[in-house]
Amino acid sequence: MPKRRILVTSALPNANGSIHLGHLMEHIQTDIWVRFQRMQGHQCIYVCADDTHGTATMLKAEELGITPEEFITGIKLEHERDFHDFMISHDNYYSTHSDENQQYSSLIYSRLKDAGQINVKSVDQLFDPEKNMFLADRFIVGTCPKCKTEEQYGDNCEACSATYNATDLINPVSKISGAKPILKKSTHFFFALSSFSDYLREWTRSGTLQEQVANKLAEWLDAGLQDWDISRDAPYFGFEIPGEPGKFFYVWLDAPIGYMASFKNYCDRTEDLDFDDFWNIDSECEVHHFIGKDIINFHALFWPAMLSASGFRTPTKIHAHGFVTVDGLKMSKSRGTFINARTYLDHLNPEYLRYYFAAKLNGNVDDLDINLDDFIQRVNSDLVGKVVNIASRCAGFINKQFDNQLSVQTSNPLIKEVADQKSNISMHYENGDYGKAIREIMAMADKVNQFIAEEKPWVLIKDDGNRDKVQQVCSDGINLFRMIITYLKPVLPELTKKAEAFLNVEPLDWNSLDVTLLDHHINKFTPLMVRVDPKSVAAMIEAGRESPELNNGPLAKDTDPEDIADDIEFDDFAKVDLRVARIINAEYVEGADKLLKLTLDIGSGQRTVFAGIKAAYEPDQLIGKLTVMVANLKARKMKFGLSEGMILAAGPGGKNIFLLEPNDGATPGMKVT
Repeated sequence: MPKRRILVTSALPNANGSIHLGHLMEHIQTDIWVRFQRMQGHQCIYVCADDTHGTATMLKAEELGITPEEFITGIKLEHERDFHDFMISHDNYYSTHSDENQQYSSLIYSRLKDAGQINVKSVDQLFDPEKNMFLADRFIVGTCPKCKTEEQYGDNCEACSATYNATDLINPVSKISGAKPILKKSTHFFFALSSFSDYLREWTRSGTLQEQVANKLAEWLDAGLQDWDISRDAPYFGFEIPGEPGKFFYVWLDAPIGYMASFKNYCDRTEDLDFDDFWNIDSECEVHHFIGKDIINFHALFWPAMLSASGFRTPTKIHAHGFVTVDGLKMSKSRGTFINARTYLDHLNPEYLRYYFAAKLNGNVDDLDINLDDFIQRVNSDLVGKVVNIASRCAGFINKQFDNQLSVQTSNPLIKEVADQKSNISMHYENGDYGKAIREIMAMADKVNQFIAEEKPWVLIKDDGNRDKVQQVCSDGINLFRMIITYLKPVLPELTKKAEAFLNVEPLDWNSLDVTLLDHHINKFTPLMVRVDPKSVAAMIEAGRESPELNNGPLAKDTDPEDIADDIEFDDFAKVDLRVARIINAEYVEGADKLLKLTLDIGSGQRTVFAGIKAAYEPDQLIGKLTVMVANLKARKMKFGLSEGMILAAGPGGKNIFLLEPNDGATPGMKVT
């Protein structure tokens, strides 16, 4: 088989947050594919980077009192650590804020401009008069112009899925300052995407995309492509457009170019790699992108058009996937299911999650649900109860009865049967249909366990005349375990490493499936994996749980009221100290979507509380009001400051939040009973 040269990328994690289950699913999916290709003997290089640019990064750094460069450096170290601990085998993990990215962004822009593909237009934009800056769509909320749902972002409505311009919003508000934005004109630069419609109709049907994705893109192409605004106004954290002071590349222009930049950085540190071999327009190498379905338009419309127009090759294949849900619902902080990588790692073995994702991935764009009960059962049943069980059942006899030595021959037909699955399993891995691969591997494990159960070496060993038979059965079992673990190596690299040490073999690759260990010395068996403890899963969920009031308003959109809390005893409730409080000051919290900062007078002193009621109340409406607060709630350090209690409110969220207000006869500090 000819050796392939492959460059692989995952979508770039944003520098404004920690790695969570959604990122992990994509990077684990990519890593399995990469490890499989390497086991085949192909050259497969895996690069990624942090997506660092944009207004959000600038504002977050400002909030923390540090420079954007300092902020993204710290985040990158956290991301690299998390990916390393999940065994993600990046060859290079870089940053979009790099010299290489600026070089290639400027080069591609200049080539597009020379080719007449950059248009200059004057546009009306919403401007925050308090922050003195133009507002990106994500920093504007208002009422949807189509269905009239409130609290919608400046580019699309979550309620009716309509898309629109931010200037079409009804009663828009700046999320940064709370101010009402004004319209101002600005000169912007547009990539002439509309001129690539015919090219993209053909390219999207070339086999590069899954059929589901190509069909979706056909809808957008039929509706007509608009030219793409690739510029943003200062202040903005990013690369300034060459020759255009105060104008910066929009983050989505330089983000995918970050793939090229990360690879270029790796090439410059690796003598036998040439950047042009992979990115020239006539390259025979492969480029594969693994991404989520939410960013397919950037990768399958903007990106190939931009690459082809600037003289670079386009991707060989784009592997799109769906979203991650937990127990059938979107990830939620209030339920503890918005799980960060580090929270998971504090409680569970990362290979449990690698295996569970693999068992459920099917190569299409369906969403993947983590059912926690199924997670526990599947890992314990498959990995411990089937795969590891084969080795543990056989190794004890070889270690103790036969001086760690396997038999000198084998004629077990099951060994050939398992080896003959090689091409089938390879096809499933290649197509990203890991779930099918796992099902077939586990079916083999079932057959091996059945074979051992039928032979009953623990019974045979009681008769000295059966010693050769016992050695043969257990040697065959260990060889079959080695083959099954070879099939699982792309998914379970650490378990495989332990198995290789036990088996006393060199690192397993796909050719190992054609070799049988005969008259071979193995090492003493030690437990390779322990079962998932349900208590650890529960502890992880509890560690990820955050107060709905502090984080998402009194009742988050994705919180089922029946799931808020378990029943408590009266004595527990009696511990809650409810007090009347007067709101003596209220103000917006910069960078917070839903919080107001309240200063409360509770008679004996003042307290600061962060409350998720921004959508329902203007700060000046609250000053002087009486409300009810939990006065003995332990103070909590938030990213915006210390919150020293909780106010009580009711309602479904959004604008429908109602503070609990005592009668006028109440006074600050009065106990509520």
